[in-house]
Amino acid sequence: MRPGMEDTPGRERAQRRCLNKPGPSENYKLRPEGLTSMGSLAYSEELEEEKNSAFTWEVKANNRTYNDQFKEKAFLCWQRKKYKDNTIHTAKYNFFSFLPLNLYEQFHRMSNLYFLFIIILQGIPEISTLPWFTLFTPFVCLLVIRATRDLVDDIGRHRSDRTINNRPCQVLVGKSFLWKKWRDLHVGDLIRLDKDNIVPADVLLLASTEPSSLCHVETADIDGETNLKFRQAPMVTHHELTSIRKMASFQGKVVCEEPNSRMHHFMGHLKWEGQKYSLDSGNILLRGCKIRNTDTCYGMVIYAGFDTKIMRNCGKIHLKRTKIDRLMNRLVILVFMVLVLISVALTLGFWDMATEFKAKHHYVAEKHVHSVTTESFLIFCSFLILLSVMVPMSAFFTAEFIHLGNSIFINWDVQMYYEPQDMPAKARNTSLNDQLGQVEYVFSDKTGTLTQNVMTFRKCCIDGIVYGPDEEEALCKESPYLWNKFADGKLLFQNARLLGAVRSNEDRMVREFWRLLAICHTVMVQKKDNQLLYQAASPDEEALVTAARNFGYVFLARTQDSVTVVELGEERVYQVLAMMDFNSVRKRMSVLVRNPEGSIYLYTKGADTVLFDRLYKKGLKEWTATEEALTSFAKQTLRTLCLAYKKVDEDTYAAWRQRHQEASVLPQNRAHALHQVYEEMEQNLQLLGATAIEDRLQDGVLETIQCLKQGNIKVWVLTGDKPETVVNIGFACQLLSEDMLILEEKEIAQVLEAYWVRNNNLLSGEGSLKNQLLSQVKMAMVISGEFLVRRERAFVELASRCQAVICCRMTPKQKALIVALVKKYQNVVTLAIGDGANDVNMIKTADIGVGLAGKEGMQAVQNSDYMLAQFCFLRRLLLVHGRWSYMRVCKFLRYFIYKTLAIVMVQIWFAFYSGFTAQPLYEGWFLALFNLLYTSLPVLYIGLFEQDVSAEQSLELPQLYSAGQKDELLNYWVFLQALAHGTATSLVNFFMTLWISHGMSEPFSDCQSFAVVVALSGLLSVTVEVMLITKRWTVLFVLAIVFSICFYVVITWASQSFWLFSIAPKNFPFLYADRNVLSHPSILLVVLLNVSLNTLPVLALRVSYQAFKKKHPKGERKEAPAEGVAVEPLPYLRRESRARRSSYAFSHREGYADLITQGTILQKSPGVNSDALADHSVPSDEELASSLKESPQYQRNLSFLGKKRHQHQGKVCSGDVRPPSTVSSSLTMEGQFSFTKNEAPSSSWQSGSFHKELPVKQARPYSSVNLPSAKGKPSSLRGSQMPFSESQPLPSGQSSLKNQPASLEKMAFWKMSLLSQRSWPYIWQNESHPRKKGRAPLPEPHPTQVETATALGRIIHK
Repeated sequence: MRPGMEDTPGRERAQRRCLNKPGPSENYKLRPEGLTSMGSLAYSEELEEEKNSAFTWEVKANNRTYNDQFKEKAFLCWQRKKYKDNTIHTAKYNFFSFLPLNLYEQFHRMSNLYFLFIIILQGIPEISTLPWFTLFTPFVCLLVIRATRDLVDDIGRHRSDRTINNRPCQVLVGKSFLWKKWRDLHVGDLIRLDKDNIVPADVLLLASTEPSSLCHVETADIDGETNLKFRQAPMVTHHELTSIRKMASFQGKVVCEEPNSRMHHFMGHLKWEGQKYSLDSGNILLRGCKIRNTDTCYGMVIYAGFDTKIMRNCGKIHLKRTKIDRLMNRLVILVFMVLVLISVALTLGFWDMATEFKAKHHYVAEKHVHSVTTESFLIFCSFLILLSVMVPMSAFFTAEFIHLGNSIFINWDVQMYYEPQDMPAKARNTSLNDQLGQVEYVFSDKTGTLTQNVMTFRKCCIDGIVYGPDEEEALCKESPYLWNKFADGKLLFQNARLLGAVRSNEDRMVREFWRLLAICHTVMVQKKDNQLLYQAASPDEEALVTAARNFGYVFLARTQDSVTVVELGEERVYQVLAMMDFNSVRKRMSVLVRNPEGSIYLYTKGADTVLFDRLYKKGLKEWTATEEALTSFAKQTLRTLCLAYKKVDEDTYAAWRQRHQEASVLPQNRAHALHQVYEEMEQNLQLLGATAIEDRLQDGVLETIQCLKQGNIKVWVLTGDKPETVVNIGFACQLLSEDMLILEEKEIAQVLEAYWVRNNNLLSGEGSLKNQLLSQVKMAMVISGEFLVRRERAFVELASRCQAVICCRMTPKQKALIVALVKKYQNVVTLAIGDGANDVNMIKTADIGVGLAGKEGMQAVQNSDYMLAQFCFLRRLLLVHGRWSYMRVCKFLRYFIYKTLAIVMVQIWFAFYSGFTAQPLYEGWFLALFNLLYTSLPVLYIGLFEQDVSAEQSLELPQLYSAGQKDELLNYWVFLQALAHGTATSLVNFFMTLWISHGMSEPFSDCQSFAVVVALSGLLSVTVEVMLITKRWTVLFVLAIVFSICFYVVITWASQSFWLFSIAPKNFPFLYADRNVLSHPSILLVVLLNVSLNTLPVLALRVSYQAFKKKHPKGERKEAPAEGVAVEPLPYLRRESRARRSSYAFSHREGYADLITQGTILQKSPGVNSDALADHSVPSDEELASSLKESPQYQRNLSFLGKKRHQHQGKVCSGDVRPPSTVSSSLTMEGQFSFTKNEAPSSSWQSGSFHKELPVKQARPYSSVNLPSAKGKPSSLRGSQMPFSESQPLPSGQSSLKNQPASLEKMAFWKMSLLSQRSWPYIWQNESHPRKKGRAPLPEPHPTQVETATALGRIIHK
């Protein structure tokens, strides 16, 4: 392993997964159906990943011809290229697939199949009641409207794809880097990436301008974590690929695993020049990462396009249908079956009457062309056509306008407009609005969704005294830190008492507290425009170091073995003796330093749960006060760190240093040995205090979550962050509370196993989790992504019993899997909300996807159904717009069913009096325009403007939202009610009119007059009904009623006019029918009687039902017991009682301490910039050599790929060049080695060598007298530094120390230790010597410390 990368997070997880991962036979035993079958979601995902883990992916650099020869089977004998290009397509359709695919999707709706069937029947002249085009034309219009909506949505995806595919990047073409588009990339291409560039594909890092070819990346768009991560190039490419010429001639071959979705795992090796070099995830830059704090890096494309890991996790586009759509599909089938049964019954009546008629009247048989059977079939089809309006097409037309209108209202809502970003809400999918009112589960990302990812120093506790922010009236108008020239003005925390204690410099605990914060960290510092810029791998560390900076303890500079701090204006340099890095197991970080006075101190910060066990005296007053402060901080949901220190005597340190040195060179179990050595030192600490940092939530998050919980919406947090951080946010959002039983993975496994063993069936009878778990227990669940391979159904059932579920360390695919499991086993409406590319798969999988336009890009928005600017707007989206849309659509559909049946059912009653001949009763134009004009406007008003309560009341009473979750407003019972209501109205209109017509022969002299009375009674009855059910009357509603009646009057007058009758008597047969009937006042009384009988009983029934509900309210569900109620714990859980909850949270990665102590991450010299080449042309050897001599930028040790660094041709230490001091020496390599005191650096060129002067900084406060002797001199301890393994070949010219004599080895280490002090300026000399044939005369990169030791050993030996 190369130095600095042995403990990278990706590598550690990959190794742990490989070591602990059970085999298929162990982890995936066949279980009974209903628990986890072999076809379960988790199993299928793992099986696919195992299949793709073989090393069958070969990519050769700079050789597209070689890579294009690999083929894979596509279909039958047709093959295609195995390696995809870098083009991505997230749209559903293309030019050729749009029409067939969209029609295929549209005809998944049963209503469209129903209409198509009726149109086919209408095309048969013998049974057609209306021309076929009268139904075909609106049907085509309906399909076109829906297709246009889908096309508009897909055009947006095409635009997004085009924008991404056309992003620029620099690709090596020939011998220069040219600007190309992302889509032009192929595997094997070499690319150049600059600072803040987005990585266009999965790339093997080959080299960078940073020391040791490190590259810092931000993966917020992938895993939601904003702390920087480091990647490092293989040492062989770091040393060898030092120019564009060498890049162009690079012919290495990468052999690795097939593309898969494991984001933090990669295994493979690089074959080059007959050698193999291992590769892992620490060498890979994933697509979507952003380059940070790295000027330039170079890489080789391994996976492109849809083969990249992020695209493998994005998932497919799902056809999203609402619950109401699915219910309407079933209702259409039900109505069609009822329609067929009614038609069959009426046809049997016709067959019986026709047979009887032929038997009695045989003399008219010649007039019948068809037989009775044929006539009966035609009558059956005629009844199907006649009654087909029971499923009216106009309802679906109106629904499309309602969906569109409600989407526009969402877009226009100024309450969801975010002014800082000029970002309104946007409904990107117009067909899911009603489902917004039925959501039961919300799956939310954390970083950027719930939190701002801004860490703020809020409080601290020093020596038992809590310092919080001053009251507003006590705050200074001016910044209280103006006395400090290093203050950045960003610290909002103000406490005059603490500031006075700091400036007085009398309290030792206060002094050590801030000193610890300024020393114990891994922050890097740069100077820009005379300002200090901190670059932290963790936002927590940056907040702490910035707070110390403003309070006068300024972290100024860092070298490989020293930290420079300005303490209240005095510059002090601390020699770093050892750095004990943070990791998730240790949960602490320590640094062992020697102060300028020569004393040794250990400074430690970490979790209270681990630090309190290592304190010197327990039960002290200060400790008790600190515990009380931590309890208070935890209740305020602040992230806490405890601080402690101790003084270490020389003898103790010397003995410990020896054990540390032995542990750091162990070939096996090195990490465990180092951990034990760290444990020895980190004992008997003295507690200093604690810090409290606020991970600021987005505005309104707390209120939004509380409101959603009151609306019976469960909020689950799915994130890639660490458990401690997510749990802390859970308490901040009040998803978790102190009285909850928080189940962790071990306890969840106990629950599942206990019920499995006891009942052998978790899902039936008394053994069900739902029946056996105590409903009084308030539970929450905290799991990681690796836990998802457990029993799925039992897990989901247990999770559904929890008030909150928090899933951490989740990959994008695991997030989608959680959503899919809940959808599969709970059959509920799910909503996913996130703001990054890591949330896209989850957003696509959920029933409703909401994308936040956040700092992590627009990938989530581009794949979402709704766009919001802030999480808090979700409250209004669901509780106001969602509930209104659901209520409006349900009321619209129920009323539409009622009014349609009230008119159409009359045709059935009329069939009994028309000889079952399928003769229509109504005028044809009345039937055609009844839903289109006569009743359309009130229905449209209900669907767009109806409100049962105002928006403010909807937010104040979130309990109203549960109606949609329970499907109360539209279900089979509501459908039956509408069916009964419409049938009753039709019975009254038909039979009351028929009964009255027996005594009034004059007005009812013909069938047309009877039809006019029934039609008018039905129209007025349904109009009065819509007036009764509408709760929000406005001018628009009154106009809708008036215009509807006017439409009927005007169109009826026109269709029954003599002019149209004379033109087409067959199409306009009702000549003056309305005028003749309504001229009799008695007919108006009949119509009024029918309307009254249809309205008054229903009105009385509704009033009585409401009065009964108020008198006898439904029994409320049993609520969870109050906090004072004792709840018996579950028998199978053995939990340790904790008096206090730890709110420790620290978003830091392991490995940065090693990079610092090895000098890998440090710049070569302060203030030296590495400027890129102005162009990408490759100069000749002579031009390059002359340019090196003349270049003023020649201060670094690597002239590599456009980055000019100075270095020696020989082998030197890979540690960074330290700031020189008055104690100086000159170092001449290649056969010379000497030390000189206070020697002035030379700047002249002599005999092919050169001397370069480096800037001189202030001397160290301690002198050489204070330095330990050579024999007992401590070297800068490198944490868990790991040298090259024997299996890994060393670079050319490098040999192992094992080959040197023991005495020389000791001397070499002594020289290394002496060099590590860096207390003299370097004078590099480049002696002339022969170079290898064919190699450009470029300075070579810094070797490792093993190389240095070998070189020094050889020198001394000479």
